[in-house]
Amino acid sequence: MKILRTRSEWDAERRCAERLQDGSASIGLVPTMGALHEGHLSLVRRCKAENAVTVVSIFVNPTQFNNQADLETYPSSFERDCALLEVAGVDYLFAPDYAEMYPGGYRYRIGEIEESRVLCGVSRPGHFEGVLTVVLKLLSLFAPDRAYFGEKDYQQYSLIKGMADAFFLKTEIVPCPLVREASGLAMSSRNRRLSPEGLKIAPLFYRALASGRSAAETRRQLEADGFSVDYIEERSGRLFGAVFLEGVRLIDNVKR
Repeated sequence: MKILRTRSEWDAERRCAERLQDGSASIGLVPTMGALHEGHLSLVRRCKAENAVTVVSIFVNPTQFNNQADLETYPSSFERDCALLEVAGVDYLFAPDYAEMYPGGYRYRIGEIEESRVLCGVSRPGHFEGVLTVVLKLLSLFAPDRAYFGEKDYQQYSLIKGMADAFFLKTEIVPCPLVREASGLAMSSRNRRLSPEGLKIAPLFYRALASGRSAAETRRQLEADGFSVDYIEERSGRLFGAVFLEGVRLIDNVKR
């Protein structure tokens, strides 16, 4: 696995690969913010199975954080992540800094005016602008044939798919099934911030969503279980939820 820090390093690698393979090798991209877990690795395996070249990016994108404290406490484990990706057989890891991704600052950004203003968009103003902007940058840089996103962040996936369609991007946006712990808790990098006691309570979030109760009943149950509820809302055949536990924001969704 080669670790790349700059856009110019990737440009050189791509030109070399195209000369060797006549430009016919497919490229798959898995964008991440690091602190990798089995959910991320499932995306990597899918990417490797469907493409000749697998690229993973690790970049904690500050423009998608509306809470500075959340950004400062976001988990990081770069050396461990590199080891996991090496074992998984990733070809390239792209790990830029802010200046590399935003050389002109955050003056130019991508927005959406409907789906980004519900669910997570209500309590996290500007979040999806940051997400769409950084993903568009990565898709423009790597021009992958396919890019892989987990369905835990289903609203994010849907917005990215919509952006790709709206701007006629050639990349196929591939949704991948949500991966859960044995307890049912959706795998998330943020789970690392929970205490042992919190990790015992957290699976009640999924159980409440999957119980078949109405959104209002689910909210009441979660509040009784000790969660602070941001939203519980049914949309497009799914029940979406966001809660806080020990100050950690957790999201999940289930099909109805």
